[in-house]
Amino acid sequence: MKMYKNFFKRLIDIVLSLMGILVLAIPMLIVAAAIKIDDPGPVFFRQKRIAQDKDGQQQFFQIFKYRSMKMCTPKDCPTHLLENPEQYITKVGGFLRKTSLDELPQLLNIIKGDMSIVGPRPERVEHMESYSVEVPEE
Repeated sequence: MKMYKNFFKRLIDIVLSLMGILVLAIPMLIVAAAIKIDDPGPVFFRQKRIAQDKDGQQQFFQIFKYRSMKMCTPKDCPTHLLENPEQYITKVGGFLRKTSLDELPQLLNIIKGDMSIVGPRPERVEHMESYSVEVPEE
């Protein structure tokens, strides 16, 4: 079991991510160009996330997503806490969110080893307070 987790799972992550990037390279470039045309600024949005490393320790990393919000959006404020979030979502961003295409750059996080194709989704740091570290005994 340990060999699977340490070698084969990582190998599968790398192979599938590279295949995904190769197959989706042209659509990803088109999306990047559409983001730039819709609202000048960076194509990618980076957000601090927390996950566990192979030893079970918490680690922080930057998750990559396509930017779906305008550059004038208040920084470090989750979308659901904005007074009128629709005013900040770009036209392209609305489509990306609806189709989950904004998640495609996370293939880079998988190649880097920050995430895995199969496994729990890394959570935002501010959400960690709502999780209990202790598991109740039965």
